[in-house]
Amino acid sequence: MDSFRTEVNVPLSAHSLQFDDKLLFIGSCFATNIGAYFQSHCLNATVNPFGVLYNPFSIANSFERLLDGRFFEEQDVMEKDHVFHSFYHHSQFNAMDRKQFLKRINTSFEKSTELLKTLDKIIITFGTSWVYEHKDTGIIVSNCHKYPAADFKRFRLSVDEIIQRYQSLLERIKAINPKVKFLFTVSPVRHWKDGAHGNQLSKSTLLLAIEQLVSEFDFVNYFPAYEILLDELRDYRFFADDMLHPSEQAIAYIREKFINSQFDDEGRKVLEKLTKLIKAAEHRPFNIESDAHQVFVKKHITKMEQLQRQTPTLDLSAIRQMFAKQLK
Repeated sequence: MDSFRTEVNVPLSAHSLQFDDKLLFIGSCFATNIGAYFQSHCLNATVNPFGVLYNPFSIANSFERLLDGRFFEEQDVMEKDHVFHSFYHHSQFNAMDRKQFLKRINTSFEKSTELLKTLDKIIITFGTSWVYEHKDTGIIVSNCHKYPAADFKRFRLSVDEIIQRYQSLLERIKAINPKVKFLFTVSPVRHWKDGAHGNQLSKSTLLLAIEQLVSEFDFVNYFPAYEILLDELRDYRFFADDMLHPSEQAIAYIREKFINSQFDDEGRKVLEKLTKLIKAAEHRPFNIESDAHQVFVKKHITKMEQLQRQTPTLDLSAIRQMFAKQLK
């Protein structure tokens, strides 16, 4: 027997990424994990401008608000236990001051509104098809912010509801940005509140909806993050201590498969060189002013300049600054 596991085959994308592409990662924790890696590797990536979003309708709410240009106002801000927040944002935006909170979310909103018109690819990660609708406002919330369960109506979206919402949404985004492409994923994190069967129903709903969107639009593709963890890495050594989230090793493996499917051979070689440069720039010896370390830094600055000439669209300013601080 040549292999003791089944491997999920992920073909090279028809819309491979370029190093001058503008990217938006939005959705659940998987979007944050992959997006943060791209940011650290000098790509032009924006990650979750509303914070982590788990369900398709909360993600759609965010996009529609951007398309409508509806900035947040005083009536959108809520207060609980002297903390200000909104039902459109993850708790990472929370603040102790109302004006500070409003400024924080509108600054992110303004940047994202302009970005939407120029993006090359939007990577959307659905986490669950279960939603919480706030009874008083009718908003399907992005985060419940620990309000009582009685304040919400909880239900699972249907396949058709997701498809219909996104048919319209994708066309609206495409109307203001004809070049943009979409890549959908389903988060490999299992939502165990409804048990094993409930989790499968939720994920299946998402998968069926995405499949229909991929079949309808030639600018929409799918990356099987969920399948890679559950079918290829089907061993609890690839899970974190809670046995639900992927381990760091699993995240790295899925990320590698993602990169291999989204970049051509030349792009992957550039990323490998970038990774080595970043590790070198982050290296801190005992004596930063030693002759040996100065030689090390200068050698890698030369490599960085060679890479810059090879890939002129790549923004290496962050790495350049890291090396500059280490020179005598």
